[in-house]
Amino acid sequence: MNERDDLVLDVRDVRTTFLTPRGPVRAVDGVSMSLRAGETLGIVGESGSGKSVLGRTVMGLVSNSPTTTITGECRIAGLDVHALKPKDRRKLWGPEVAMVFQDPMTSLNPVKRVGTHLTEALRLHLGVSRKEADERAVDLLRQVFIPEPVRRMKQYPHELSGGMRQRVVIAMALACDPKLLIADEPTTALDVTVQKQILDLLATLAADRNMATILISHDLGAVEGRTDRVAVMYAGRTVETSQTSRVFNAPVHPYAEALLASIPRIDDAPHTVLRAIDGSPPNMLNPPEGCRFAPRCRFAVDRCHQESPELRELADGTADTHLGACHFPLLPARQEVS
Repeated sequence: MNERDDLVLDVRDVRTTFLTPRGPVRAVDGVSMSLRAGETLGIVGESGSGKSVLGRTVMGLVSNSPTTTITGECRIAGLDVHALKPKDRRKLWGPEVAMVFQDPMTSLNPVKRVGTHLTEALRLHLGVSRKEADERAVDLLRQVFIPEPVRRMKQYPHELSGGMRQRVVIAMALACDPKLLIADEPTTALDVTVQKQILDLLATLAADRNMATILISHDLGAVEGRTDRVAVMYAGRTVETSQTSRVFNAPVHPYAEALLASIPRIDDAPHTVLRAIDGSPPNMLNPPEGCRFAPRCRFAVDRCHQESPELRELADGTADTHLGACHFPLLPARQEVS
C-alpha cells in the first residue's frame, strides 16, 4: 500500500492573516503537518500561539473573507478545504472531519433538547429516518457513557453537568463517523477528575474507530501519553515537532524546554519555586525580526535576533524525524546544525 493511502490530513504552508484596523495579524504563519488514520497529534503552546486558529483553519471554520486571508493548502480526504465552495465545504463537516470545542455550554443550543442536537446531524448527512436517527442517537450517548440515554435525549443542556454536556458534544462530533476529529481544549471548563475522564474517552473512541485526532491544549500533561506526535507552536509557527516521547524527554527548542520546565512535578519539594518563562509572547501586529522567541530566550545571540530559523530535521544521529526551528538546538551533544 502506498504510504499516502491512509493520509487523512495534509496541511502545507498554511498562513491565516486577520486584517484589523491596526494592521494585519498573521495568526498562523507557514504551518505544515500531516496525519494518518488512527494517529493522534498534540498541538501545544501558550495562549495566543495560534493553536485554535490553526484548528479552525484546518476545519474550514475560518475561511477567506474581506477581513481574513488564507494561503497554503489544507487537504482533507484529498480535497483542499479552502478551494471548495461553502456548501461543498459543509459536506465535509460530519462525515470527514468534526470538532469538539472548549466550552460545552456554548457549543449546545440551550433551547434544543439533547436528542435534537444529535438527530439533526444524522438526518442531514446520512439521510436516515427519524426513527433510525433516534436509535442511533441513543446508541451514541451510550458509547460516550452517558447513563439513561433515552431519558437524556429529552433533556435540555442546562439539565446536564459540565462533563455530561461535553460527552454530548463528543457524541455529536462522532455522529457521522468522521475520519478526523479536532479537539480544541476539550477539557477547559471541566474539573480535574472529569478532565481525565473526557481525555481517556477521546483516546478510547479514536482507537476503536481508527480515527485520526488532533488534540489542541495548553496543558502538556493532557498531551503526554495520549498522543503519538506533538507540535509545539509559538507566535503562529511550529518551533518543534516529533514523537511525543522525544519532545518530552529531549526537547531541542529552548521554548519547548522552557514549557516543560515550568510544569510542577509531584516529586518537587514543598514550596519549590516554579520556573517561569521570562517576558511575554510577542505582539503579532509587529512580531520581532529573526526568531520570535529570541527576546525571551536565555540562549539567544545576535544571529537569533536577525535571522529567522527554518523548521528543519536535526542531524542528531537518530533515525526518527525530529524537526526544530532553532539556530542552536539543544541536542544531547550540543551539536550545531548549520
